[in-house]
This record gives sequence, structure tokens and C-alpha cells, in this order.
Amino acid sequence: MRDKLDARTKWSYCIGATGRDAAYALVSMYLILYVQYTMNLTSAQFAVISGAMILCMVWDAINDLLMGIIIENTHFKMGKFKPWILAGSLTNAIVIVCLFTIRPSGWGFVAFYSLFYLLWGMTYTMNDIAYWGVLPSLSSDPGTRDSLVTIMSIFVCIGQFSVAGVVPVVIAGNAVKAYRIVAVVVALCLIAFQMLTAFGIKENDREEQKDKLSLKDMYHIFVRNDQLVAAGIASIFFNITCNILIIFGVNFFYIEYGYSESGNLVFYFTVMYGLGMLISQASYATLAKHFTRQKMLNVCFAALLIGYACFMGFGYVLPKNVVLLNAIGFVIFFFQGLMNLVIIVMINNTIEYDEARFHERHDSVISAVRSFSVKLAGGINQGLSTLVLIVSGIYAKSRSISALEIEVNRGEISSEAALAEANRYIGEITTAQGILFRVGMVLIPLIALAISYMIIRKKYHIDEAEYAKLVEKTRT
Repeated sequence: MRDKLDARTKWSYCIGATGRDAAYALVSMYLILYVQYTMNLTSAQFAVISGAMILCMVWDAINDLLMGIIIENTHFKMGKFKPWILAGSLTNAIVIVCLFTIRPSGWGFVAFYSLFYLLWGMTYTMNDIAYWGVLPSLSSDPGTRDSLVTIMSIFVCIGQFSVAGVVPVVIAGNAVKAYRIVAVVVALCLIAFQMLTAFGIKENDREEQKDKLSLKDMYHIFVRNDQLVAAGIASIFFNITCNILIIFGVNFFYIEYGYSESGNLVFYFTVMYGLGMLISQASYATLAKHFTRQKMLNVCFAALLIGYACFMGFGYVLPKNVVLLNAIGFVIFFFQGLMNLVIIVMINNTIEYDEARFHERHDSVISAVRSFSVKLAGGINQGLSTLVLIVSGIYAKSRSISALEIEVNRGEISSEAALAEANRYIGEITTAQGILFRVGMVLIPLIALAISYMIIRKKYHIDEAEYAKLVEKTRT
């Protein structure tokens, strides 16, 4: 394996993240909001959709591991990873457009949505496991790998921010049409950027495996790698921490500031998200030269505890000030981004740990754990967020707003009239309902964060010195 990358491979890989993470952000952040605020489903239908999403995500998490085996056994002329990067992006783009444009009503929509959400997860997995599987295979040099993770993560943030910032501004008052247009644009970007990666990177030559990997082999790879187990479980809980705030975010602004006024406010908050994530990603390689990963984790944990405590007190103990809210958001997003990179590197470093001990290298299978943790956490978050929305009574109000958006799409009322009526529905939310919603929004991520941190402190021991020894051992 080479330690240094050629410029074409480096930039084709990193820039390609822009389109794929824009597509992922659209689905992970806004698909359930699209359903919540444009479909006017009953609470039972919404609950069934959420249940279907949970099952799909759990299956998708398992499918990530199966896809790792498939990729390990791939011997196409184009390479080990590139065929799946390309196939996954093309099929996923088609499914995304269908999810945001095909609109049967009632239980028909529930059936359609459940099927196509399953297809979305499976097609995204093709691309996701292959894309992340390339990363540790490109270089085992710690500096090169940290630099690659940093640059790639910057383009991840650009892709996510481009969607997260634009969607809230354009949807209110004409949501059905706006979501459709955004979906088409994002799908085309997904294809274009991933074609750049598929045709731009140069895969390393690899020794052909004598035997194909099986499910039993995959199980043994995981069980024998205690450091992978620790990092993987910690990653699951950390992703619960990160994703729950994203799921609740837009609803939070609707509750606090009204339906019609929230677009620009969500945009400003998204700017904080973009800045926080970008600065943390850009600074990671430099910070890694001066601080150990454990020290960075300690600081991230303390800062996130303070950030979430401030978020809980916003508008109750702390003043309801937009500048203060954005400052709290920046702190949370910066340290979440930094902690996320630390955990990604920890997972990747278990590849050399496994190779040094057992003289086998399984980049795709082990890298799939990161995607597995994201998907499984997403399923858990979907169930928790649906429970909070229904129990707090917020979903009932959003259903009334979705009826208005449907009328706008049919041309029965104007956007202005719909926005005014939507604000009236939001104003009917009681203080008790708002507090219950806020508790769910803050308490869940704090508990998950604490569990993630303690697992790493107690169970993970591949520090910088040990990793250097592992790399040296794999070369001898």
C-alpha cells in the first residue's frame, strides 16, 4: 500500500463527497419533515411510516455489513470499489426523485414510502460502503490519512450545508413543489460528483483472496477485534447524539418563532452548523499533531455538555436571543464535528490492529461499521423523535399545516393565506408541550453522548503510540 497519494486521486475522492452528502442530508434531515408537513397523514399512518423507517434502518445497518462482504469479494476490471460507487449513486438518485415526487394518499402513501425508503437505504449502501472503504485503503500513513479525512470532511460539510441551508428558506408556503425541485437538483449533483470519484481515483493493486468471505467470516472478524467492537458501539451512541438535534431542528424553530418566519432563522443556524463543522474538520489535522485523540475527546465531551445545557435553558433561563442561539449552535456543531472525526479515525485504525494480529486486511468490512452505526442510530432516533412529536402534541399541529400546503399545491389558497393560518396553528402550542418537546430534544443526546464517551475511555486503547507500532508490524 502506498503512503502518499497522487493529486488526482486525492481531490477526486474528496470533492466527490459534496454530491453524496448533499443527497444524504436531503433525505436524513428533510424527508420525514416532507412527510410531516405536506402529506396530512393521521397519527396512526405517521407512526406506521416511522415504524417502517426504523425497520428499514435496522435492516440497512445489517445490509451495510453484508455489502462489506460483497465488496471484499468483488473482482471487477474497474476495481474493487469504483463499480459500487457508480452503481450506488445512479440508482440512489432515481429513488430520491421518486420519494419526493410520487404522492399517493393515505395508506397507499404509507406502502409506497415504506418500499422506496427501503430501496433508498439499499442503493445508498452500495455507494456508501464502497466510498468509505476506499479511504483506509489509500494510505496507512497517519499524517496522510488525517489530511485526507480532513479535506474530505470539508467537502462533506459543503454538501450538507448547501442542502441544510437552502431547503428551509424555500419550502414554507409552497413545500410540495419546492421539495420536488430540490430533489431533482440534488439527485443530479449526486450523480455528477460521484462520477468524478469513480473515474478520477486510482485504486491500489491488491492481492487476490484465495477464498471468498462469508457471513461466518465476517462474524469472526468482528468478534476477534475488541477495539472495533468498542469503537463501533461508541459510534452508535455518538450518532444518536448528533442526529437527534438535526431531526428536531426545524420543528424547534417552528415552535419558537412561527412557521413563516423560521426559514431565514433556520438558514442562519445552518450557517453556524456549516461553520462549526467546517472549522472543526479543517482544524483536525493540525490539532491531531499537538493533542492526542483522548485529549480531544475529553474537551469535546465537556464542551458538548455545556452546549446542550445552554440549549435546554434557551428562552427559559437564558434570554431568547437569536445571536445567543447561534453561538450555542456553533459550539455544539464544532465539537460534534471534531469528536466525529476522532471516532472515524479510531474505527479506521482498527484495520491495522486486526491486520497486525491476524495477518489479514479487511478494509471494506471494518469500514462498514461506521455506516452501520449511522444507520442503526438513525433507526433509534426515528423511533424516539416520532414518540416525542406525538406525545408532545406537535405532530397534530403539523398535520394541520400539511393540509394547508396541499391546498397551496392544488391552487386552492395562496401561499400568504397558508402562512398566516399556519402561524395561528403554531401559536396554539402550549408552554407545557414546548417544554416536553425540548426535554426530548436535549436529554436523549446527552445520555447517548455520556455512554459513547465512557465506552471509549474504558474499552478503547489504540492511542497514537500503539497505532505507530501496529503500522510498523504490518510492514515487516
